[in-house]
Amino acid sequence: MRYAVIMAGGAGKRLWPHSRQCKPKQLLRLVGGKSLMEIAVDRLEGLFEPEQIFIVTNAEYADQIAEVLPTVPRKNIIGEPEGRDTLNAIALAAEMLAGKDENATMAVFTADHIIRPKESFCRSVQLAMDTAENHPDALLTFGVRPTWPHTGLGYIECGDQVSDDVFTVMSFREKPDHGTARQYVESGGYYWNSGMFVWTLPAIRGAIQEFAPDSARKLAPIREASAKGKDVTGLLAKMYPTLEKISIDFAVMEKARKVMMVALNCEWIDLGSWPSLEDVLDLDQQGNAIVAENHVIMDSFRNVIVGSGDHLLAVLGIDDCIIVHSPDATLVCKKTDNQRLKELVAAVENTYGKKYL
Repeated sequence: MRYAVIMAGGAGKRLWPHSRQCKPKQLLRLVGGKSLMEIAVDRLEGLFEPEQIFIVTNAEYADQIAEVLPTVPRKNIIGEPEGRDTLNAIALAAEMLAGKDENATMAVFTADHIIRPKESFCRSVQLAMDTAENHPDALLTFGVRPTWPHTGLGYIECGDQVSDDVFTVMSFREKPDHGTARQYVESGGYYWNSGMFVWTLPAIRGAIQEFAPDSARKLAPIREASAKGKDVTGLLAKMYPTLEKISIDFAVMEKARKVMMVALNCEWIDLGSWPSLEDVLDLDQQGNAIVAENHVIMDSFRNVIVGSGDHLLAVLGIDDCIIVHSPDATLVCKKTDNQRLKELVAAVENTYGKKYL
């Protein structure tokens, strides 16, 4: 059996003030009237039935996600008591699936990307699953051909070509400085690390047991509980705080001996910040990206403007800014200061506590 696992645990502070602790970015309706969570599930249509889709998220978000995804069985939405990074989210899902089929194929996706066209994405996922099953001891990742020297993403260094769009992986490189990123792009041998994966359960469970034995040991009881159809909430509440917080890349992928990459031949946009809306929305004649029901824009260029409800946003003579209105907080900043938004949110918390978070 083949299963899809969508990781959807992040809160998304860089999309504040719309993204809050009580409503994470994957539930914001910013693109085409749909949330990123809905878009992520829609992308899998034709590859997986709803019963084959599992979602790992923060326990606080599980009921909200269930509301927007009525076709996904509620028992398939797994709530983490607290975030312990991608290693443990993946290890948890792997044990849940092993309780159903220890030899299943597991595809791991993210909930905060726009990937299009869907047809190209589906072809790449099908290729990756076929490859994983033909190489059952390999761990597969998806790489995106870089279009510019992005310093906020990790990179994959490719080795030999195994088949069309399938390569061995020589190394993973963390977020580089601009000069290094430019060298990667110009070399043609590096891809952006998409943070999405495909593998057989024996391959990933074996790798976690080898390279992250503490997580493997502590999460092992989840498999038996899943096989018996038991609720794992109590187990997770007890063990999760004791798990090391670490990414799957650091813990496993950088150490594994057989890693392969499938080239993702489509547009891949990380919708993790307000300026990224410019890459996914149709801009107005003045180059503004607008998500607002009511707005009047005059002599203002290249802004990101986001409203809420029927509140009117009137913008005059402002360029290259982010303007975001929510019912109880408004953000105005230069796009060039976007990377400092987490710093601003921390200052808000220092001043007002959790009131606006």
